[in-house]
Amino acid sequence: MPQIDADSLSAIFAPVRSDGAFEGDTLKTLRLLGMKRSVVMLVFPPKAAGTFFRSAIIEAIDGQLVRVVQAAGGRDATPYLPTFIYYYNGGVTDSTLVSHVHMLALPANLQFLEAFDIRPIIMKRSIPDMLASYWDMLDTDAQARTEGLNCHIPEEFPQLSDGAKADFLVDILGPWYANYFAGWLRYAETDPDCVCVLDYRDLRQDPASTLKKALDHVGHRRTHQECQAVIARRWSVRHENRFNKGEVGRGGRYFTAAHIDRLAPMLGHYSNLAPYAKELLNTGQKR
Repeated sequence: MPQIDADSLSAIFAPVRSDGAFEGDTLKTLRLLGMKRSVVMLVFPPKAAGTFFRSAIIEAIDGQLVRVVQAAGGRDATPYLPTFIYYYNGGVTDSTLVSHVHMLALPANLQFLEAFDIRPIIMKRSIPDMLASYWDMLDTDAQARTEGLNCHIPEEFPQLSDGAKADFLVDILGPWYANYFAGWLRYAETDPDCVCVLDYRDLRQDPASTLKKALDHVGHRRTHQECQAVIARRWSVRHENRFNKGEVGRGGRYFTAAHIDRLAPMLGHYSNLAPYAKELLNTGQKR
């Protein structure tokens, strides 16, 4: 079993500022630890091909999926410091740690990533399309209904009318997606080298190039041919990785124009989302 040094143990118990920032010797310890091993952190919103994409990442680098939160219930992630301390000291796995979390770019989360110099990978996709896929999952997966995205899912969701389902997803889950994109896209604009921004449309059109872009970002460079081979193998078993339809514009069959009009002001609260509003609200329908 790896031995955790005294400085690392002290870092686990050291208090942090109210905004989550580490300071002094603790910050120095975490920065040194972060130089020891690589971490691949996929910070995707739900229903953006994250499970499929992480399987491709893991195969490409012979990595290991690790739960890096204390508990997954609720699904809105906050990194768990002891797991990272143990990993950087040689524990958890002999392979590269790969994490897939639904996490907002809140100050404490960003301070955590910056302390270890972890450079996350995010995914842009139409919010109505993701909500449509989420709808399908809630209809068919009882376990998913117990793990709402920072919310409770009605037990009777499968029995609700289509209108009630659409209302719930837009009103309750829509704000989380707006917060996700507002935070991460602002952070990416502030320091583009810190965040790799992928686009779901690119993933569908050229998955090998999208995989290569992500791997290059985290320092695990692979050739385009190697990435193509990985994608081909993972695509054949994509349904084992919760890959649903993968269709761009499917949200238009689930949500009315009135629903999209309710989503739009959620994005409108964040001025930095103005350039992205059209693609984030795309339903494949002319309006």
